Amino acid sequence: MMPEASTLAPRIDHLFFALVGLSLVIVLLVGCLVAGFAVRYRRGSKAQRGQLPKWITRDVELGWTAATFFVAIFIFWFAASMQTSEFEIPNNAMEIHVVAKQWMWKLEHADGQREINTLHVPVGVPVRLVMTSQDAIHSFFVPAFRIKQDVLPGRYTETWFQATKPGTYHLFCAEYCGTDHSQMTGGIVVMPPAAFARWSEGAAAQGTLAAQGAVLFRQLGCSGCHGKSARVRAPSLAGLYGTRQPMAGGGFRQVDEEYLHDSIEQPQKDIVAGYTPVMPSYQGIASEGDIIRIIAYLKTLKAGGRQ
Repeated sequence: MMPEASTLAPRIDHLFFALVGLSLVIVLLVGCLVAGFAVRYRRGSKAQRGQLPKWITRDVELGWTAATFFVAIFIFWFAASMQTSEFEIPNNAMEIHVVAKQWMWKLEHADGQREINTLHVPVGVPVRLVMTSQDAIHSFFVPAFRIKQDVLPGRYTETWFQATKPGTYHLFCAEYCGTDHSQMTGGIVVMPPAAFARWSEGAAAQGTLAAQGAVLFRQLGCSGCHGKSARVRAPSLAGLYGTRQPMAGGGFRQVDEEYLHDSIEQPQKDIVAGYTPVMPSYQGIASEGDIIRIIAYLKTLKAGGRQ
């Protein structure tokens, strides 16, 4: 049997077995009724036949229909209430950035540690995965954790897990993505906290994602327009992440990872009210990894701070 290696896995398994059990009860009930009526009312039997009483055609049919309706509503509520926990990401979750590419998984920790097709995480710590694709549609699937999330080009999707057992668990791409789709595999290595701390000690030399993003921010010329000494009238990025900004076309948009990604690759898509659309696109100039680092840096900027 597939191991239950995350906090989500037991809930998904309970839902699965509950639905299978209910289905078996319904199949047995209907099967027994069909078999009983087939024997009772077979040709040549002495069973009474004729017009059914009105209370059967009215009350029984209404009762059966109502019961079926309420059972369906209960199943929907039961399944939805269990699965909505998958979208409730804890605030203290460790953030991992994932870039899917034919045919590999590129993973990067907030402290700058990079991995390919293997992800090391500590046991008992919630992990938030922020994912995007560099080419085709992929799907991040870890059967032992019972998580599967599509990874889309040009968009950020996310999921999370909290591993409960140390070990190495298979990672698959569950969406056909090309010739070597079957080779797009990897592993999640769940380690005790002390062992994970020793493993991650080498990340300091590379610098954190935010530190690498600060370097790219200057190298790509972003500070020339968005810095405090810039002569171009551009929005201040200090304290921008997490706010709601008014758009020139009306309405508001939440400043999250996806908005920042769009602003870098498609700056003409959503223009902040009061500003001229003069920013160039960095599509093809900044890679997905570069954009992830720049976003990590922008998330650290506080209102009134330096850029």
